[in-house]
Amino acid sequence: MNKVKNGVSPKPQSRNRSWADLLPRLASAGVLLAVTIVAVWLGGVWFALLLSAAFFGVYREWDTMVTVSELKVRGYLLAGVLALVPIVATLGGLLAGASLSVVGIGIVVTGSRDVILWRASGLLFFSMVIVALVAIRGSSLLGFAVCFFLGASVWMTDTGAYFAGRLFGGEKLSPAISPGKTRSGAIGGLLVGTLSGLLVWVIVTPAPWWIGLGLAALVSVAGQLGDLSESAVKRRFRIKDTSDLIPGHGGIMDRMDSLTFGALVLFGVGALHLGFDRVAEGILLW
Repeated sequence: MNKVKNGVSPKPQSRNRSWADLLPRLASAGVLLAVTIVAVWLGGVWFALLLSAAFFGVYREWDTMVTVSELKVRGYLLAGVLALVPIVATLGGLLAGASLSVVGIGIVVTGSRDVILWRASGLLFFSMVIVALVAIRGSSLLGFAVCFFLGASVWMTDTGAYFAGRLFGGEKLSPAISPGKTRSGAIGGLLVGTLSGLLVWVIVTPAPWWIGLGLAALVSVAGQLGDLSESAVKRRFRIKDTSDLIPGHGGIMDRMDSLTFGALVLFGVGALHLGFDRVAEGILLW
């Protein structure tokens, strides 16, 4: 983890900052994208294994951050419980997967009282995200289409914000939480993410385009709120990145913060529309 010196984040780089980190960002993003697309396309256990590996890493970073120490036995146990959630949810149903959180909470409450709330909130939140993603993917190709829509809306928002912020600079979005983010970046991310999501929407579903536009914008905004939320937590624990696992990006949490909020929003829309057993249809079919 990259520490913030003296409780203050490193000085934000200017509009003319070096683009030297662009190549490793693109290279690592390309590898991750290829692996993700294959696993999402295959679905089922393969998708569950992808989520299992990803969220084991996510919780590992979370526990290391909130305990301000290297991962110990209890942290590994909690990461292991979370890694089982997508597998159990895929093979035994969403409720069975979600119920594993109870096991995790049992491990949490027997640990240090100083971090019970942080550990429990992380475990419950990430469990909800996993269940949402398993429900969204489901067993049909509609689930793949929704994942494609989600990924395009979220990660193109990140891409648009990255380039717009560096090209245009300007007033900071929330300097107290994330000094590097600008309003121009947020607007650019919203535009690029929404249009990217809309493009996928008109390709994968005959539903009205304006519904896709609205959902893509909603997911884009949710993704940026997820990014800011993670930044606020990192600020609380005085770190810049959750780890340096992914070249040019930081940790797994740093890559998935936007996705978590976006997934929960889409899951809510689909479940409210057609029910928990038809989430993908509830998102795409209107």
